[in-house]
This record gives sequence, C-alpha cells and structure tokens, in this order.
Amino acid sequence: MATENKNLSEFEELPKVDPTWRIAIVKAEWNAEITDGLYDGAMDLLINAHIVGNNIETMTVPGSFELPLGAQWAIEKLDVDAVICLGSVVRGETAHFDYVCQSVSLGIKDVAIETGVPVIFGVLTDDNMDQARARSGGKHGNKGVEAAVTALKMLHLRDSLEKRSR
Repeated sequence: MATENKNLSEFEELPKVDPTWRIAIVKAEWNAEITDGLYDGAMDLLINAHIVGNNIETMTVPGSFELPLGAQWAIEKLDVDAVICLGSVVRGETAHFDYVCQSVSLGIKDVAIETGVPVIFGVLTDDNMDQARARSGGKHGNKGVEAAVTALKMLHLRDSLEKRSR
C-alpha cells in the first residue's frame, strides 16, 4: 500500500506563495464525513500558507462523479488560478467503484489539460471506510493537505515559468 508508512500531511516546505492566488475547492457531498475532513485539511493549509480567505472559493457537488464539471465551472465562472477537487469513493459490491474512479480521474485530468489551470486530484479511492478515515485526518494524515500543497506547488511552477519566458 502506497501510504502504509507515509503521512499524507507531511511535506518538506511550501514554495513561495502569492497571497492573491485565487483557489477553488470543489468538494463532494457524498461520504461527507470523509470529504469534510479533506476540506478542513486543505483549508487549514491554505490559510496557514497566507492565501487570503476571500481568495478561496468553496463549491459543493453531489458526488465525486460531478467533480470535473464543478471544476470546469469554477474555472469558467470564478476566474480561479487552481482548483482542488476533494472526494471519496469507497469500494462496494459492484463495479460501480471502478467506473466512478476512472471517470473522475480522467475528467479531472481532462479539465486541467483543456483549460491549462491546475486541477488537483484530492479524491480518495479506498476499499473501506476505515482506509478513508485514515487518509482524511487519521493515522495516515490528510490527503486534503497534500492536495492543497500540490495546488500551491503548481501555481509556483506556473509563475516561475512565466517569469522565465519574459
């Protein structure tokens, strides 16, 4: 298991942060116990990194399947620099898990590629709720923190590349 000996909330250091970056968090309502934990981790990290509170937009969508469209709307309607998608899909007894996970991951990737805006995959795809709890603020840390760090690193990379191309 990739996270067996890794705390998802641990990172070496944050890049230089521009407090004017606008970031949207799109959170799935399904498995709210888990997605609320992911959201709390992402928000804490962004605020502690000095992203101004009114530069963080929050949207909710019914489930993880709707995250890509929510991300696209955030980019189109809210003029954000990055989108953090937070969701939780827990394996059940049918193939539904596989279809949702594949659609969500490809959808998030497609929105990022089509728009050129970082759209971060903060979706847990676990076999059971215990695994999801462990990764949304439990013993393995918080994937929401990791997603927020990733958003900041991608924005830093974008800005540094823009400066180099001038």
